[in-house]
Amino acid sequence: MASEDVKRSESAVSTIVNLAEEAKIASEGVKAPSHALLSICKSLVAGGVAGGVSRSAVAPLERLKILLQVQNPHSIKYNGTIQGLKYIWRTEGFRGMFKGNGTNCARIIPNSAVKFFSYEEASKGILYLYRQQSGNEDAQLTPLLRLGAGACAGIIAMSATYPMDMVRGRLTVQTEKSPRQYRGIFHALSTVLREEGPRALYKGWLPSVIGVVSKTLMALKPAFFTVYCTSGICIQIDVPYVGLNFAVYESLKDWLIKRKPLGLVEDSELGVTTRLACGAAAGTIGQTVAYPLDVIRRRMQMVGWKDAASVVTGDGKNKAPIEYNGMVDTFRKTVRYEGFGALYKGLVPNSVKVVPSIAIAFVTYELVKDVLGVELRISD
Repeated sequence: MASEDVKRSESAVSTIVNLAEEAKIASEGVKAPSHALLSICKSLVAGGVAGGVSRSAVAPLERLKILLQVQNPHSIKYNGTIQGLKYIWRTEGFRGMFKGNGTNCARIIPNSAVKFFSYEEASKGILYLYRQQSGNEDAQLTPLLRLGAGACAGIIAMSATYPMDMVRGRLTVQTEKSPRQYRGIFHALSTVLREEGPRALYKGWLPSVIGVVSKTLMALKPAFFTVYCTSGICIQIDVPYVGLNFAVYESLKDWLIKRKPLGLVEDSELGVTTRLACGAAAGTIGQTVAYPLDVIRRRMQMVGWKDAASVVTGDGKNKAPIEYNGMVDTFRKTVRYEGFGALYKGLVPNSVKVVPSIAIAFVTYELVKDVLGVELRISD
């Protein structure tokens, strides 16, 4: 039991590395300790639960964001956060506030599970290469290396579940008055596959990847994109969605545990409130810089949709099909016809939701891991 207490007080990076090493032993056919595979399963379950809980908590804001991103500029129905939420409630009721959330959870649970697991595996691989290059077997991951591991995890998870995200976007914007009704995620997937082909399931994939890679490259310029704390610990402020979340969150945890400022840390453990603050800080900035790519991605997902929802095509005389041909064309036409501000449509509800969403995700992830860990120790 004492050894378990020591492990709980280690830094987040050491925990990730130890877990990855145990997974390697298991994959090589060597009999690993019984808790090795249980630890991996615990991480997968915790990541899935964290994703589902966090997205459900902010589902109305998530739907409004997508509606604002793709609505026809000549037929405005949603004009701002408050008005948009009121309009959804008045026209579609309570169920309308959560439309698409079931599909979102079905996507985000495996996405989160793959994301957290991939981060741990990527961290292990990067740490191994770093130690080989530096010749220091005791070397640990730096914030920049954590950034790379988070970016790898984001690309892998996003690619694995992207078809679900594509149809989720369409399910989210359709209403009861839409000409064509998708009856659910499987019906939507089969319909898109049959009518538009397999490539249609990955419409908008490229902007998503660029959003991760480009912010990773920008984060390599510390003189311009990095804030240095007085303690000497640097925090990346311009990094990709997942890279930011992991790099900043883990760095904040390490710094708080080591420095113990203002009595925020007791017995080498962070309280729930402190974990919430770390998660909020990790999710506040990342998506804002890359937000235009999210708008482009959503608009590309609507292209080719036969009998699309009226919010996309418009109503009456203003009804017109969307004609985008690739990422560059989507960007060019959006700016030409709607102005540069159109690239940030839906940013307000996104900013409102991102802090509680990311914070809840990380807190839930760690709490579930702690609960599962207690249960596993008792069963042993």
